[in-house]
Amino acid sequence: MEPIKPLAPDALRRSCDPAQFSFTTTAEVETLEEILGQARAVEAVSFGIRMPHAGYNLFLLGPSGIGKHSLARQFLDRQAKADPVPADWCYVNNFDDSGKPKALKLPPGTAVRLRADMERLVEELRIAVPAAFDSDDYRTRKQVVEQQYKERHEKAVSEIQKQAREKQIALIRTPAGIALGPMRKGEVLSAEEFRKLPSDEQERFKADMEEVQERLQDTLRQVPKWDKEQREKIRELNREVTRFAVDHLIEELRKNYADLETVRDYLTAAEADIVNNAEDFIAAGSEAPSPLPFLPQPEAPSFTRYEVNVLIDNSRLSGAPVVYEDHPTHPNLIGRIEHVPHFGALVTDFTLIKSGALHRANGGYLILDARKILTQPFAWEELKRVLRAGEIRIESLGQMLSLVTTVSLEPEPIPLDVKVVLLGERILYYLLSAYDPEFNELFKV
Repeated sequence: MEPIKPLAPDALRRSCDPAQFSFTTTAEVETLEEILGQARAVEAVSFGIRMPHAGYNLFLLGPSGIGKHSLARQFLDRQAKADPVPADWCYVNNFDDSGKPKALKLPPGTAVRLRADMERLVEELRIAVPAAFDSDDYRTRKQVVEQQYKERHEKAVSEIQKQAREKQIALIRTPAGIALGPMRKGEVLSAEEFRKLPSDEQERFKADMEEVQERLQDTLRQVPKWDKEQREKIRELNREVTRFAVDHLIEELRKNYADLETVRDYLTAAEADIVNNAEDFIAAGSEAPSPLPFLPQPEAPSFTRYEVNVLIDNSRLSGAPVVYEDHPTHPNLIGRIEHVPHFGALVTDFTLIKSGALHRANGGYLILDARKILTQPFAWEELKRVLRAGEIRIESLGQMLSLVTTVSLEPEPIPLDVKVVLLGERILYYLLSAYDPEFNELFKV
C-alpha cells in the first residue's frame, strides 16, 4: 500500500477565478430551467404529462428533499401554460327534483356572469310581479271570474228555491246549513202545526221535501267542483299575468346565452317555476314590518332556488390549473355538502355544495403527497374511484357509510379530466405495486 500523503492547504477546497465570469452577481444570470442529474425522471415526467389517455398518472418516487415537488411543479407549470383554460362549473336547482341538483358546464368566466344575471333577475321580478298583480286590468279580470261563479251558484240555488216555492216548501238557512220546511200561506209551519195537518197532506209535503232535498244535495255536491274550477281559472289568470311580467326579462337572458343549450334549458325551467310560484314574489313585494316586533315574525319567501352556486370559476386562469393539496382528506378531495340548523333539524340545499381539490384541478393537474393521502380515511379509495369512473360524485362519509340519516343531496356528477402526480418514497411505491392491484393501472408512469 502506498503511504498516506498529507494534502496541501490549497487542495482542501475548489477555487475559481472570478475574472472568468461575465457578470457581477448571479442576479444577472438567467434562471436555469433544466433539472440536473435527473435525466430519467425528466424523461418520464415529460412523457406522462403529455399522454392524454386514462391511467397515465405519475408517481415520483425518491427520498424526501431531492426536489420531487419542484420537478413536478416546474414541468406542470410549463405544460399548463400551453393547455387551454378549462370550463367553469356550477350547480343550479333541479326544479323537478330539488334533491338532485344539476351541474352546468360553462365557458371560463360565464358562471360568475350567470350568477349575477340570476340575482338581478330575481330583484327585478320582486318589483315587476307585484306591480302586475296590482294593476286595474288584473283586478277587473279576477272580479269577472269570481262574479261568473257567484252568479252560477246563485242561479242554481234560485232554481231550487223556485221549485220549492211551487211546492210550498221553504229553504231556511241555519248555522248547520240549509234546512227545508213546509209552508202554508207564506208562513213556515211549526212542528206542532205540521202534525195537525191531514195525513195525506203530510205525506205529500214529505215527498216534495225529499225531492227538493235530493236536488239541493246534488247542487251542493257541485259547489266544491265549481270552487275548484274557479280557483283553477284564477291560478291560470295568475300564471298568465306572471308570464307576461316574466317573459321579456327571461328572453333577454336567453339572448345572452343563446349558444349554451344547458343554460337555455335551465332558464326555461326557472321561468315555469316562477310562473307557478308567483305568490312568493307577491308576498315579498308586500312585506311590512310587524307593529309588534317582539312577536314571532312570519318567514319571508325564499328565492334561494333561483341562485347559481359557482363551484369553479376559471376566469382568472391563463392556462390549465396546477393544484397542490396539502391536506388530502376525503371532503378536501371530492368536495362536501354542508348543512345548516333550521328549527332543530339540519337542512341543506344546492347552494351549500362546496368544491374539492379535484374540482379545482379538473382540466389540469393535481399534485398529492402519497403518504398523506394514504393516512387519511377513505381518501385513497375515493381517489381511485373517481379516476376509474372519470367523474366526481360528491358524497359525504356519513351518508356513504349510512352513519347519519340527515336529509342530504345527490348532486349530478361532474366529468373528470385530470392528471394526478403522487410524490412519495420508494417503499410506498413498491408496497402499493405489490398489494394494490389497481395502483399500476392508474399510475403507469
